Amino acid sequence: MAPTATANGSEKPVSSLSLKTNFVQIIDGKIGPTKETRHGINPATLEPKADVPIATEKDLDLAVEAAKRAFKVWSKYSYEDRRDAVLAFASALDSRRTEFRDLLVAEQGKPIPQADAETDAAIGWITGMANIALPEEIIEDNENRTVVARYTPIGVVGAIVPWNFPLLLATGKIAPALLTGNVIIVKPSPFTPYCGLKLVELAQSFFPPGVVQSLSGDDRLGPWLTSHPGIDKISFTGSTGTGKLVLQSASKTLKRVTLELGGNDPAIVFPDVDVDKVAEKICLNLKRIYIHESIYEEFRDALVKHVENYTLGDGSQQGVTHGPLQNSMQYERVKTFFADIEKQGWKVATGGKIDPSSGYFITPTIIDRPPEKSRIVVEEPFGPIVPLLSWKDEDDVIERANDTLMGLGASIWCNDTKKAERVGRELQAGTVWVNTHFDLSPLAPFGGHKESGIGTEWGINGLKGFCNVQTLFLNKKIVS
Repeated sequence: MAPTATANGSEKPVSSLSLKTNFVQIIDGKIGPTKETRHGINPATLEPKADVPIATEKDLDLAVEAAKRAFKVWSKYSYEDRRDAVLAFASALDSRRTEFRDLLVAEQGKPIPQADAETDAAIGWITGMANIALPEEIIEDNENRTVVARYTPIGVVGAIVPWNFPLLLATGKIAPALLTGNVIIVKPSPFTPYCGLKLVELAQSFFPPGVVQSLSGDDRLGPWLTSHPGIDKISFTGSTGTGKLVLQSASKTLKRVTLELGGNDPAIVFPDVDVDKVAEKICLNLKRIYIHESIYEEFRDALVKHVENYTLGDGSQQGVTHGPLQNSMQYERVKTFFADIEKQGWKVATGGKIDPSSGYFITPTIIDRPPEKSRIVVEEPFGPIVPLLSWKDEDDVIERANDTLMGLGASIWCNDTKKAERVGRELQAGTVWVNTHFDLSPLAPFGGHKESGIGTEWGINGLKGFCNVQTLFLNKKIVS
């Protein structure tokens, strides 16, 4: 069995970990104190949250040194022992799931049902990926030679986690990195540092010092991490613009990178659907909704009905269906789309104005048939404002759906699943759903086409993304 170790070599009682106070970064299994601190904001109330550290370049150097020492140890553990430790970590997270859920609500703004779903997924992603085998592959085996492909750990991973799914995307990077024998330094978003820091603190009970570390910082930390010569791989989730900077920075040392970036997900709704049921499922989770012209008005009205039944508010309160945007930067960006409603003369089906509130709340808004090249169609607002567009010809709507630099996800809504699959195969997106959207699995690869990313996370492809491939040519003939 793999040992569960803290800095002093003894297991730390998981039950003693406080999720409400003392948010620290962990370097080499110990608290890494800093002179400077900052704090996050509860986006529903704008109240300041607890202080968190601001890491220095020296902190990063210390973390990398500790990670390199730990890699020499952890990479030699058997896959089975690494898996046992990862599953024990998942079990500990499960035992504290309600506390992590509440911490997620307070820092991210999600309503309780959505936060429950993310917390469950965070646990499920660890256990799901822990059950993926990554055996050596026999490429050739004959009387002369055996050729074997092996998957070996890369080294020190820098994980840059965004603010939209801070718990799920942290565990979704930690688990595959550790399972494949790497060590990891987790950098949570400055907007949502709390869950990530506590995840890493929790992990100290199950992994040797330096295997799982955290650094909490401001906007300087990301560039330090991506340019540091001691980091061997970057796993980044965030915007396309920032992803390009990450790639540019990582290229100077030829770091391996996985980039999961922005999207402009289309939904194509066929005329044979149950309008009310599909309108309820789609709601505002998509970025562009293409509705067949024969059901356009009926579908628009059904969608408006469901949207007007939303309950906006503090996610910690029962009955709230939609919370605020997470931070002021995103809030101000989404507000520019609302300013364009009047400037561009867009027709509003519902919403259209931002009401005064105690937090970063945006009134759910539907734009009715804006011009095809308008900003609301071309760009990703990353907020609850969505354009509806109509279509008549199948080939035309496929071309319009693909007319974007992005290619993260897409969905087809149609009772004829064979037709839906045929259309889905023509869409330029990393994930295509039929009669659902954002239905994910830890066993399935997730990534983007075009400017929505490089590489994939999760599934066996995701595990391989944390590995170097080594080919062994084993000659059976002794050279005389």
